[in-house]
This record gives sequence, structure tokens and C-alpha cells, in this order.
Amino acid sequence: MSSAGASAVSAATAEPAVRRGRRAVREADSLTHPPRTGLVLVAPAVAFVTVFVLVPLAFALVISFTSWPLIGEVRWIGAENYVRLLSDAGYGRAIGYTLLYTALVTGPILVLGYLMAVLVRSRRRGTTLLRTVLFLPYVVGLSTLSFMVVLEAQPGSGAINLVLGALGITDGQTAWLVDGTLATVLISVLVVWAVPGLTMMLLMSGMQSIPSEVYESAALDGAGWWSQELLITVPMLRRTIAMSLIISVIGSFLAFTQFYVLTKGGPGSETTTVVHYIYNRAFVQLQLGSATALSIVLVVVVGLVTAAQFWLLRERD
Repeated sequence: MSSAGASAVSAATAEPAVRRGRRAVREADSLTHPPRTGLVLVAPAVAFVTVFVLVPLAFALVISFTSWPLIGEVRWIGAENYVRLLSDAGYGRAIGYTLLYTALVTGPILVLGYLMAVLVRSRRRGTTLLRTVLFLPYVVGLSTLSFMVVLEAQPGSGAINLVLGALGITDGQTAWLVDGTLATVLISVLVVWAVPGLTMMLLMSGMQSIPSEVYESAALDGAGWWSQELLITVPMLRRTIAMSLIISVIGSFLAFTQFYVLTKGGPGSETTTVVHYIYNRAFVQLQLGSATALSIVLVVVVGLVTAAQFWLLRERD
């Protein structure tokens, strides 16, 4: 057989081998990255976000440009609802009060949650029960706890006044819920008692993920407990602390239940938060268009505050 014929035969036999090799490579790739599998896996999440987030948000944006009286004719009024916000003194007071309330509760929630996490992060006997007891107020929820406080804050008969009267702090007849300052103090104490359980669980899980060898090395170098907390635990929990702060701040900005149950925003409008103000505009004054515009502004503000927190608490090299 000539060299040309041999070359042709070898080429003919090599070509199927090459094709088989390419097919084998494609099949091997498909085991780790099957075609269209990624789209199939992502599709339910995309559909969920589209149906329950993007579509309602787009519909709310449309409503905010209308005069939607809940009962009656709907009229397109453009940006009039947003223009009115500039002169809405009630909305400004609600924002100011919400910022005050956020400033009052955010720090204590973080500090108390951290101390609780330090208390329950070990695996000593009884720690599980203690975790349950400390986390229980958060599980019960602010709605139930607020109704309990309504009863216990009554002048003369509530447990709060009875205890404070027995201690000689008050005369036992304090009307906590009809004074703006006292009501704010009472609600803040309630939230600082009920909410830190979540912060405790988040920080505790982060603390337990820190290798014990790090603390042992620090102890051998002479670092005490306080130094270990400041130089090891806090820096290694930076992301968890940031997440806890963001959750706490967002929750405070969106506070509604405890104020609605305890004070209805009163006396007058002294304890009216932003969400409560929007609720009144929508379901008391029956102005859905204006209320939706207020909600859109709140969403933007919360987004900006969250972005600022992410930036301030980001990891720095």
C-alpha cells in the first residue's frame, strides 16, 4: 500500500476517534454543567420574585401616580402625590419619631444580644434550656406581648405600676399609655426585652464557628477574656454584627404592631411611626394613592439606609 493510501486510511480511522473524543468531552461537561439545568433550577425563584415582588412593586408604583380613594373613581394625577410629600408635616414628624425610636432601641438590642450570646455560646449543662428561655420572648412575638403590656400597664392594677409603686419609684398610678414620652419609654423597653433573642442566636452561631485554637493561642500569649473578646471575637464577627444591625434597623423603621396595639399612635400623633402614618392614610383616610406614594418613599429610604450600613460595616483590607 502506498504512503498516500496509508495516510488516507489513518485519517479515516482517526476522524471517528476525534469525534468520539469530542463527544466524550461534551458528555463529561454535561455531568457538571448540564444544558439548561441552571435555568430550570433558577426558574422557580425567578417566578416567585417576579410574581410576589416585582409585579406588586410595579403595580404599587402605578397606584402612587393616581388618586385612588379605595371606594370611588380612580384618576391619574401624575406626580402630585409625591409633590404633596414636600409639604406633609405629619409625614415629616412620623419620620422624625421613627428615627428617634430606632436610635433608642438599636444599640441596646445589639449589646444585650451580644451579652446573651456570650452567656449561652458554651456547651455546658443547662445552656440549651437557658437559650430557650432567652429566645422565648422573640418566639412569642410583639403582638402577644403588646396585648399583655396593655393589661400590665394599667394605673393602679397593672403589674408594672404595682412593682414600681412597691419599690417607691412611682405612686403606682402612672398612666403609661396616655403620655407620649412615657409610652415611648415603655415600648422601647418592651422591644429591647423581646427582640435581642434573634441577635443572640445570630451572634452565638458566629461565635461557635470561631476555632477554639485561636483562643488557646491568645491565652498562651497572655491575653485575658476582655482582650480576647475585643481582639478576636468582635473582629471575626464583623459580618454577623453587621447583619444583626441591618435587621434591627430595618425592623425599627418598619415598626407598627407594638405602636398600634399600645397607643394607636397617640396621644394625638406623638407616637405615630412612618408605617402607622401610612396605614392611617390608606385605611382610615381611604387614600390609597397617597399612601402608596408614601410607601414607595419609605422603601427608597430603607434601601438607602441599608446600603449605607453595608458600606460602613463592610470588610476593609
